[in-house]
Amino acid sequence: MTRLRVGGPLLALAAAACTAGPDYHVPEKAVARARHARQRFDAGNEPAFAQAPLPDRWWHLYEDPRLDGYVGEAIAANADLRAADANLRRASAVVREAETARTIQTTISGGAIAAQAGNFNFPTVAGTSYSLGFSLAYPLDLAGGIRRGIEAARANAEASVAARDQVRVVVAAGVTRSYAAACSANATLAATNAVLALLRQTLTATRRLQQGGRGTAFDVTRAQAAVEQSEATIPAIIAARQASLYELAALMGRVPADYPREVASCAHAPLLRVALPIGDGAALIRRRPDIREAERALAAATAQIGVETAQLYPQVSLGGSAGVAGPFSTFTSGTSFGGSIGPLVSWSFPNRAAVRARIAEAGAAADAAAAQFDSTVLDALRQTETALSAYARELDRDRALDAARNSAARAADQAGRLYRFGRTDFLSLLTAQANLAAAEATLAQSRATLIDRQIDVFLALGGGWER
Repeated sequence: MTRLRVGGPLLALAAAACTAGPDYHVPEKAVARARHARQRFDAGNEPAFAQAPLPDRWWHLYEDPRLDGYVGEAIAANADLRAADANLRRASAVVREAETARTIQTTISGGAIAAQAGNFNFPTVAGTSYSLGFSLAYPLDLAGGIRRGIEAARANAEASVAARDQVRVVVAAGVTRSYAAACSANATLAATNAVLALLRQTLTATRRLQQGGRGTAFDVTRAQAAVEQSEATIPAIIAARQASLYELAALMGRVPADYPREVASCAHAPLLRVALPIGDGAALIRRRPDIREAERALAAATAQIGVETAQLYPQVSLGGSAGVAGPFSTFTSGTSFGGSIGPLVSWSFPNRAAVRARIAEAGAAADAAAAQFDSTVLDALRQTETALSAYARELDRDRALDAARNSAARAADQAGRLYRFGRTDFLSLLTAQANLAAAEATLAQSRATLIDRQIDVFLALGGGWER
C-alpha cells in the first residue's frame, strides 16, 4: 500500500470522476421482459377464472370473518414472520452502516512510552515521551465505490423486504389451507356418518328379516361387515382433522394444544362464490415476492461489480490532523504541536491482479443472479399455469362426482325398497350401499381437494403480502 500527500493529481481525478461498474437495469433478454411471459395465462381461459386483478387480501373472497381473524392473528404472531422481520431490520442496519462510509471519519489517538537503554544489570533510562492527536477525513469517492456499496446494500435490503413478504404469502395460504382442511374433514365425517347410519338401518332390518325367517345368518354377517368397514374409516378422518387444527395453531403462533376450539366443530369448508380473479403474467411478475427478491439480488450483484472495479483507482479523501508529541518535558512547549491538511490518496497499485480477479468474481456472481432471476420467473409462471389447470379440471371432476353420488343415492334407495318387498337379493342391496358409501367418500375428498386447489392458485399468484 502506497500513501501519498499530493495536491496536483486531485484536480485531474475530480475532472475524471465517475461511478465505476455497470449501471443496473433489468437485462433486455430477461424472461420477465418477454411478451409471452406478460400476457394472459394459457390455462386461464376457463369460466372458473376472472380476468381481474387479484385482491390484496384474497382470503376475504371466502366471506368468512372467522378465517379473516385467523389470518390476521397469524400475520401478527407467526414465528417465521418474526424471524423475517428481524432479518429485514438487520438489512436496514447494513444500509445505514454503508451510508456512513461517505461521511466525515474522525480518529483520536494517544499514547505514552517509557524507554530505557543498556542491559538488565546496568540500565540507563532514556526518558519518557507522549503523543496525542486528532484527525478527520472526508472521502471524495471519485471512483464511486462507496456509492456502489450503498446501492448494493439497499438492493439487499429490498430483497429482504421481498423475502419477508414471501413468508406472509405462505403464512396466509397455510392458515387458509389448514382451516379449510379441518372443516372439510368434518364434512367428510358427516357424510361418512350418514352412510354409516344407512348401513346400520340395513343391519337392523336384516336381523329382523332373519328372525322372521326371510333372511339368513350370512346376510346378517355381511351387513355387519359393511357397518364395521365404514366405521373403520372414521379414526383416520378425525386424525386428519386434528393434524390440521395443530398446524393452524402453530401458524398462529400458538402451541398445538391451544388450537381454536370452534374450528373443531366447523361443519362446512369456506366456500368461494365468485370466479377466481387471476390477472395476467405482467401482474404476476410485479407481485410475486420471490420474483422481486431475485430481481433485487441481481441489482445487488451488479452493484458489487462497481464496488470491486473502484479498487482499480486511487482512493482520495480530504483530511486534516492536529496533535502534540514529544518528551513530557516539552508538553507545554510550542514545538510539541503539529498539524496537516490536504488531500490524501491511497492506491493498491501493486495488487491490480487481485482486484481484477475480484471483479471477475463479481461479474460471474451477477451472471448467476441473472440466471436465477430468469429461473424464478419461469418457475412462477409454471406454478401458476399448473395450479390454474389443476383447479379447472378438479371442478370438472367434482361435477361428475356429484352426479355420480346422486345416482348412487337413488340406486341405494331403490335397492332398499326392492329388498324390503322381496324383489331383489341382499347382495344387490349391499352393492348399492357400498357404491353410495364410496361415492360419498370420493365426493367429500374432491370437495376438500377443490379448496386445496383454490389455495394453490392463490399461493402461485403470490398475493397476500400487501399491507
